[in-house]
Amino acid sequence: MARNSKTPRSNVERADIYQEITDQIIALLEHGVRPWSPSCASGSASLPLRTCGAHYQGINILLLWAQSMARGYANPTWMTFKKALELGGNVKKGERGTRIVYAGSVARKGEVGQANEEDKERRISFLKRFTVFNRQQIEGLPEELFPTPAPVIQNRDHRDPRLDSVFSALGVKIVEKDGGAFYSPSTDTITMPRFESFTSGNAYYATLAHEMSHAVGSSDRLNRETLQKYGTSVAMRAKEEMLVEISASFVCATLGMEPTEREDHAAYLASWLTVLRGEKRAIFQAATAAQAASDFILAAAEAARGQQAA
Repeated sequence: MARNSKTPRSNVERADIYQEITDQIIALLEHGVRPWSPSCASGSASLPLRTCGAHYQGINILLLWAQSMARGYANPTWMTFKKALELGGNVKKGERGTRIVYAGSVARKGEVGQANEEDKERRISFLKRFTVFNRQQIEGLPEELFPTPAPVIQNRDHRDPRLDSVFSALGVKIVEKDGGAFYSPSTDTITMPRFESFTSGNAYYATLAHEMSHAVGSSDRLNRETLQKYGTSVAMRAKEEMLVEISASFVCATLGMEPTEREDHAAYLASWLTVLRGEKRAIFQAATAAQAASDFILAAAEAARGQQAA
């Protein structure tokens, strides 16, 4: 039976958005591509931007990074077909857009007949798809409008005082010694290999961004379940490591660094795939938690700079 075009889509149909995007991420991982590890050399490591200059959030960053890496886009700006027209340009013939999502909620009152529920409101979450195009897919715009920035490749040979201050702002103790990198919740301490043991300063600070992303999940900060229950199951550990890798990539992009893929995380790939295949909302939850973690780190650094300037 044909469905009336005005009939609202069912919850099952809306939920398919989660499955569609999860399948995209799974396919990338199966082909050895982590959408949270863009390359600065290609210019794709910048946070994707709206035309207003604000950057996209959470899962949309991963979706746009994935397309930038696949299609070679070096420009960070994206816009809808309508916005391109409003600005005086148009999408080039034959170009395909990239589907991203908008998450929101609407208020609905309780059903009539339910005791004391007629006047109560509840929030109904929804996920809506829409299509955007990269600046490089748009023609007719002035060249000076959203120009493609020259790629900046950071390869620090020495410590960077600015980055040291960013990561010290959170108040987590950082200890450097021989061995691996890890965060200890019981002592609120990050242990890092010595600076000189890294191939570059970028590699050191990218690794520190990862461990700091663990640290903000502590009980007195974001109180993240995946950190609190880290050792209870393989799945919980995989979720925490995945969201922390994503968080570190967001921090690195904001600070002008390139994310570093740690060799020890290759072992998590199978676990990540298992989690994603079993939970179609897992990558959305990871991206949301990663956004919260990176925002926490960067907000602490901004607050510390404000206090120093006062």
